[in-house]
Amino acid sequence: MKKAFCLLALWLTIIAGAAMAQKAKNVIVIIGDGMGTAQVYASVVNQRDGSNFLRFPYSGFSRTFSNNKYTTDSGAGGTAIVTGHKTDNRHIGVKPDGSPVKSILSICKERGMGAGFVVTSSVLDATPASTYAHVPDRKMYDSISLHMSQCDFDVMIGGGLTNFRPENRKDGLNPLDTLLKRGYEVTYSLEEMKKSKSSKLVTFFCENYYGPVAPGRDPVLVEGTKKALEILAKNPKGFCMMIEGSQIDWGCHNNDQAYMEAELADFEKMLAVVLDFAEKDGNTLVVVTADHETGGLVLLSGNIEKGKNECKYTTDGHSGVMVPVFSYGPGAENFSGIQNNIDLMPKMLKALKIKN
Repeated sequence: MKKAFCLLALWLTIIAGAAMAQKAKNVIVIIGDGMGTAQVYASVVNQRDGSNFLRFPYSGFSRTFSNNKYTTDSGAGGTAIVTGHKTDNRHIGVKPDGSPVKSILSICKERGMGAGFVVTSSVLDATPASTYAHVPDRKMYDSISLHMSQCDFDVMIGGGLTNFRPENRKDGLNPLDTLLKRGYEVTYSLEEMKKSKSSKLVTFFCENYYGPVAPGRDPVLVEGTKKALEILAKNPKGFCMMIEGSQIDWGCHNNDQAYMEAELADFEKMLAVVLDFAEKDGNTLVVVTADHETGGLVLLSGNIEKGKNECKYTTDGHSGVMVPVFSYGPGAENFSGIQNNIDLMPKMLKALKIKN
């Protein structure tokens, strides 16, 4: 009996070890811009315990300070998450000395995998730009658009069409024409995007920035995520995807609870799409975090049964507090505990069994 028990224990250990070492085929990194622990809990309360954050088996924290500031901006924060390098505030995809660093999306694409992003901001904003651009200042939109027009991602969805038009640029160049010549289908509405059959898709939903999800923005985050998954999942080598709930940050900058909570509800719907995909697929690592917290949000009181929060903002800027990390899928256990934001990208590569 003792021998049989030992053999059973050994077998269970081997099975558990194999599961822990399972290679991820796909990685989806999701960034809730400005989304700290208080914002997440506000959403959990709003959803009355039906929150998709509760579906993640592992959670931890990320320290967000930049190379030169206690409190990071989105340029340095996004760069740290997707490249694994600290940099100065306002930098995009470069080290403090200005030398370029590759994002996990670019690394995966170089290895024949699919890559793409979906955001509710401009495609030229700091977080999406950190996946493909290399500039010293996040406001260099003309330069960033040139970088995007030359990158090889399969799908890029967001706002920001203005800087792709030659008549709106100081240099008179036409990055939109460059995208078309490189074989991308460019669509300009939700319906056009959904109808597209192209394997190389760029969608601009607006000239500059969307409005808030309430009262009238189209469900671009959910539908854009579905479309990106449809395209990227066809790659037999797997894919890497970045999704950003951009306007959680904007609601918090405005100290507008209703704005923030509406964007979080939109974020929850997107999480449902991603987690349903990952559960069905079985080979997808999902990592959810934030580039920083915005608003210094404090939850003073509320009503759990009614799904209501009493919120107080302590700043209209960013704060330096740690932000949450949630993970699901192969390698998810490695994201528990307190970590630096530059630790996330190497852990994602490890799950993919990619040495960089």
